[in-house]
Amino acid sequence: MNWVAYASAQNKWFTESSIRQAIANIRKLLIKDLLTDWCASYNFVGKTPMRVGMVLAGNIPLVGFHDILSVLISGNIAVIKVSSQDAVLIQKVLGLLIEAEPKMSVQIEIAEKITLADAYIATGSDNTARYFEYYFSKKPNIIRKNRTSVAVLNGNEQEQDIHMLGEDMFTYFGLGCRNVSKLFLPVGFDPVNLIKHLEKYSYLIDHTKYGNNYEYNRAIYLLKGMPYFDNGFILLKEDEGLVSPISVIFYSFYNNKTELQNYLQENKEKIQVVASMDGWFEGSLPFGAAQKPSLTDYADNVDTMAFLERL
Repeated sequence: MNWVAYASAQNKWFTESSIRQAIANIRKLLIKDLLTDWCASYNFVGKTPMRVGMVLAGNIPLVGFHDILSVLISGNIAVIKVSSQDAVLIQKVLGLLIEAEPKMSVQIEIAEKITLADAYIATGSDNTARYFEYYFSKKPNIIRKNRTSVAVLNGNEQEQDIHMLGEDMFTYFGLGCRNVSKLFLPVGFDPVNLIKHLEKYSYLIDHTKYGNNYEYNRAIYLLKGMPYFDNGFILLKEDEGLVSPISVIFYSFYNNKTELQNYLQENKEKIQVVASMDGWFEGSLPFGAAQKPSLTDYADNVDTMAFLERL
């Protein structure tokens, strides 16, 4: 069994296609000119290497790679506590890095306990973040909490635009913080016009875990008499919440752009990415780009390289 198939067998949410997609996205970043330009904004010359303890998430394949890359390329030592959900992939990729550059072996440590580090980067839920903030408070740290992503529609979207929006919603089954889980629709927008253009994602229902979530959430909404739209594999529900369950997309209506901008600003600590058609909404990414971050798309908008530069 190859390592992609093995990782998929260890975590059923990690399909072989999603793993290969994550790897393809990383390969696009590992280009000499891109890496050189990225590092040019920082100065690590002459700095003593620091041991950076890292608690990685495991919600989507290789989600912790950017943090690892930042620590390694800055000349520091990555002391890594891998997620049990993503241990196979992370350790395989680290092995490939060492194979390509053996000197990097002294910069990488896999550890169960990371208490003896000089600084920390930890990613988890809102609950685990409180734990991290307590235990890592005496050292420089980046503590990441739950976030989600949203999309803003203006009513001019065509079928292809909705297909691209579907990538932002359903890549990795919607498990990532960069996945869109909430839609903001202009008043008068008919949600049926949205859901009917998402048939290309019908394959989702064939995945056992996703299908179980779909059936469970539909049953809950039926029992509670809650209205929703259903195309057989996606539930679209009007809801003020930002974070929707797997297989469900929430939506709300907005009256005007200014009102929506104010709302998003008030809730910016909960939002990772805002997406819109061709990026028309201020501060947004184009549909289809949410799960294709660049080297400078830092999680929680915290510049990891600048943090490492200050150590």
